[in-house]
Amino acid sequence: SYCFLYCSRLLAYFFKHKHLLDFFTGISLPNIKEYSFVFILWAIFMVISLNRRNLYSTDRGVTIPKEILRTVLSVSCTSILIGAVIFFSKYDFFSREVFFTGFIALSVLLSLWRVIKRLILRKLISGGYHNVNVLIIGAGRVGNVVLAEIKRIPWFGFRPVGFLDDNKEGCVCNISVLGKLKDFAVIAKKYFVDEVVITIPSEKKVVLGLVKEAKGLHLGVRAVPDNLEGSLPILDIDYLGLIPLLTYKTRKRHPAELALKRLFDILISLLVLILLLPLSLCIVILIKFTSSGPIFYVSKRAGYKGQIFNFYKFRSMIWEADIFKEKLLAQNEVKGGTIFKIKKDPRVTFVGSILRKYSLDELPQIINVLKGDMSLVGPRPFPIEESQKLGHDYLGRLVVRPGITGLAQIKGRSDLSFHRWVKWDLWYVNNWSFGLDFLILRWTIPVVLKGKGAY
Repeated sequence: SYCFLYCSRLLAYFFKHKHLLDFFTGISLPNIKEYSFVFILWAIFMVISLNRRNLYSTDRGVTIPKEILRTVLSVSCTSILIGAVIFFSKYDFFSREVFFTGFIALSVLLSLWRVIKRLILRKLISGGYHNVNVLIIGAGRVGNVVLAEIKRIPWFGFRPVGFLDDNKEGCVCNISVLGKLKDFAVIAKKYFVDEVVITIPSEKKVVLGLVKEAKGLHLGVRAVPDNLEGSLPILDIDYLGLIPLLTYKTRKRHPAELALKRLFDILISLLVLILLLPLSLCIVILIKFTSSGPIFYVSKRAGYKGQIFNFYKFRSMIWEADIFKEKLLAQNEVKGGTIFKIKKDPRVTFVGSILRKYSLDELPQIINVLKGDMSLVGPRPFPIEESQKLGHDYLGRLVVRPGITGLAQIKGRSDLSFHRWVKWDLWYVNNWSFGLDFLILRWTIPVVLKGKGAY
């Protein structure tokens, strides 16, 4: 990598002075020794910076955008440092064109190389290369979530060998329950377990015993936090002297992050509005000529910090839908909550059923995004009367702008229970990033096309 770093800057010099052929013919190059010294020093600083950001090891948990960001930051920091060296050394001969060309070339090429390398490694790991045998302790709801995430992210290299659980037998999600907790040592040896994932941290005595046994067997141990299902803030590890402390932190978002998210919302919304304008006009005509009533359905929703706004949708029901709602409340199919939804709602029109299946009735919410009432990604806004019934524990979902799509929509849409719906919203609020928004938008497309869980 050192040669790669050095050569990228040397090429910038050659292209600047148009002496690429002269290098091979022996003709002298202007200030080549001084340039070479700066390039070597630059490459050394780059190696140190990349090493400090752990870019010479492959952390399987690091996303590709985050790795690119780390790479560009390393290039930027070392470039600033080299710029200072050039300035204070009074190297007036050093071309700014060479400097900035080298910076851009290295940022692009090094990022591209790391992306290619990571994609190759992900392919190999997904195929079984250097996989880690994982034993999941607890086959309950949290254990199932852990298993689902392991299957969803094969490039982590976790291969679940089975569960241990005192209350279940047989198979859970096509993975065998291998025995009870007392069988831990035997099972770990028999199935060549490398790591243990504990999903029952509330049972502290049991967990301590398992950790002790795992330590004796030289196994890695990971534990799911108690409040995974709750509003989980950022978890960090601090030290009080020699004592390790788990620290839950509330992430404070920089105003620049929020401004960039807003800019992204506006640009993408304008693009979608233009591209889907013909489709929207077709929907308007279909609604107008197949049922009586207005084209748009407008309702009051609770948005950012409880602010009330007009929420727009293409009308998918008969215009008297709200009048008949009281008669249908007993048929609500959203379990354990205040949200009202039923699969075969008699109020939905034929055109409306098609719009709802593929979420086309949500298109007018692009207007809400442009007005600033909503974002492209975020918790779905509930009607006011439903939002007012939420407990204080669920109000955390209102600290961000509501979205057209969100984690709950890609995890099951209307098939989710109310409890699971809100928990996914809270998880999003506490773990938001641009990378997560991009993933949700990408995952939304196949979910919408399949029409699963929409009614």
